[in-house]
Amino acid sequence: MNVIYLVIPCYNEEEVLNETSSRLKELMKSFIQKGMIDNESRIVFVNDGSKDKTWEIISSLHNQDEIFSGINLSRNRGHQNALLAGLLTVRDYCDAAISLDADLQDDVNVIEKFIEKYIYEGYDIVYGVRNSRMKDTFFKRTTAQGFYKFMKIMGVEIINDHADYRLLSKRALEGLSKFNEVNLFLRGIVPMIGYNSTTVEYERQERFAGESKYPLKKMISFAIEGITSLSIKPIRFITMVGFLVSAVSFIVLIYSFLMRFSGNVVKGWTSIIVSIWFLGGIQLLSIGVIGEYIGKIYLETKARPRFIIKDFINK
Repeated sequence: MNVIYLVIPCYNEEEVLNETSSRLKELMKSFIQKGMIDNESRIVFVNDGSKDKTWEIISSLHNQDEIFSGINLSRNRGHQNALLAGLLTVRDYCDAAISLDADLQDDVNVIEKFIEKYIYEGYDIVYGVRNSRMKDTFFKRTTAQGFYKFMKIMGVEIINDHADYRLLSKRALEGLSKFNEVNLFLRGIVPMIGYNSTTVEYERQERFAGESKYPLKKMISFAIEGITSLSIKPIRFITMVGFLVSAVSFIVLIYSFLMRFSGNVVKGWTSIIVSIWFLGGIQLLSIGVIGEYIGKIYLETKARPRFIIKDFINK
């Protein structure tokens, strides 16, 4: 029988943990009773340096029932690193791991479909994909759709309307462990693992309690992280813009000489100012994009640990 671990990153989730743990426990117990999964299966909460009582609640849950396990990071490392810490820690204990968020926005009832796709159809990776974004605001829906389209234009292999709700088999987890980059964007890395994959559609719910950990500022930062971590097309785009501006400048230079020799010289302040601001803006933008990549190279060369585990309570 298969051992399945649920991996749930948590940051200041004390308001929702009791409800989340209750629903997941009931679900996992039912799978065990049906004989779908082994009774060694676990629900693993990863505490990402929370400032509230998240770790205390996780420890209490573990003391009440051994189905709950906990990983406590030494400090806050961000959602992606916390998720990776959980997945790489449990890969030696399970046959497959399912990652999901603690806020109950991911429909836990489709976990059974994930397991069925893995056990009966042999898929190593099962992606949870939203079937609709009608509950989102117009702004969020439009920007999200634009993000996925832009990522694909930039050459990033990404699954539409998929966040971090997915199943990974043991060998997919082993494959994930081969990726050593410090700048993590798991939505783009997981498809690079390969192996046979499929999707399961679900309806995303409203957050059960607490506040979103991804306000607009973080979402923009997350998008930039994803693009610059997985694609060099922005650098190539700068090169193309450089060639284009150079070509236009050359044409303007020839035109200026012709006007000078014909005596039709028009002294204009506006054209000079517009040109200066335009070229200055292009240069600053280019330096910014190049700087983003240099910063990532700097972080990668240091090879600092992506996470440090302070405590691991299991079994």
